[in-house]
Amino acid sequence: MSTQHKTASGGGGDDDDDRALHGELEEKLLLNSATPPPPAKCSEAGGAVDEYRERFVRAYGRLRDEVLSDDSCELTDEAKRWVAQMIDYNVPGGKLNRGLSVIDSYLLLREGSEVTEDEFFLACVLGWCVEWFQACALLLDDIMDSSHTRRDQICWYKRPEVLKSMPSLVTVGLRAINDGILLKCHIVLLIKKYFKEKSCYVDISELWNEIALQTSLGQMLDLISTHNKADDLAKYSIEGYRRIVKYKTSYYSFYLPVACALLLSGAKLENFSGLRDILIEMGIYFQAQDDYLDCFADPSAIGKIGTDIEDHKCSWLIVHALGHADRRQIDVLHNNYGKKDSTCVSNVKSTYSALDLKAIFSEFEDRAYKHLVSSIEAQQDRAAQGILKSFLKKIHRRKK
Repeated sequence: MSTQHKTASGGGGDDDDDRALHGELEEKLLLNSATPPPPAKCSEAGGAVDEYRERFVRAYGRLRDEVLSDDSCELTDEAKRWVAQMIDYNVPGGKLNRGLSVIDSYLLLREGSEVTEDEFFLACVLGWCVEWFQACALLLDDIMDSSHTRRDQICWYKRPEVLKSMPSLVTVGLRAINDGILLKCHIVLLIKKYFKEKSCYVDISELWNEIALQTSLGQMLDLISTHNKADDLAKYSIEGYRRIVKYKTSYYSFYLPVACALLLSGAKLENFSGLRDILIEMGIYFQAQDDYLDCFADPSAIGKIGTDIEDHKCSWLIVHALGHADRRQIDVLHNNYGKKDSTCVSNVKSTYSALDLKAIFSEFEDRAYKHLVSSIEAQQDRAAQGILKSFLKKIHRRKK
């Protein structure tokens, strides 16, 4: 199971196989690992939404330069180039939904009052901190899952020739672990620089520390729950699945952007526990969608080759398959799930089809949507309703 757009994992024992795999992935996903991805471009259509997105994207360059100019360490020119390429490759390449959600939420909370340029920029800082955190989580997750692609490109730790001084066949490798740590440290640096003198500084710092801990614990739950023996498949349950997703995905992907906006607007988080609970449920719904797309979506559409089956992941699909399968089908799942073999993967997918999991998922999605709409309408705060409706609109029946 992935947090967001998990990528293919797989083997490759020798250099020839690895090079061949890279070439195949590049051709299949139209990858270009030679240049880092630029920040996402805003739509040419007019309107306030496009303006806000453009201003948010522009803020990235300023924050990137702030990080690179930090004097905590006397870096060599080579080290500076490494950090610059690492940030550009990992931080701005996604859809930016999490970061933009900080902006959307903050403006809804401030509706009816003027938002100055400085206030908007501070919202951008927190939004980009969320994107930095997402980059850190994905970078490290890819290493732990032996993934090959992420966001239509080769994973950072798999990327060859980062610096000209390196041989062309050398990849970033496990040095990427330290890069992930650096990305997390950049968040601390940015928050301290822009919020140290603000009254919300302590609350924002504590929020980030809490979310970082919850996300790391969620990742641990995922890792130790991903069993490698067929006999362990029966240990997967909907309760265990929800627990993993709640901490690994929901808190940082859904609650964190809104909590940042709340604190920036001067609100107290304890007054919005109902809002938090709905966002957590929305995150679980989102991850179930991600699991479905991992199995059934076109890789060229979602920017990854899904491998939850091969990786023996505790996903929404396997949990519900086990709950609907008969004895023979359960045997098929036990004998084939978690094996990096195309025939085994095909057998699992055939069982999913026989169980009509697509229809079961569609029914689940309808129920989840109706429940979330009902919960949102029960919220008394108008701004909270607007925030939740904005989130739900972005993810309902998404295709990527």
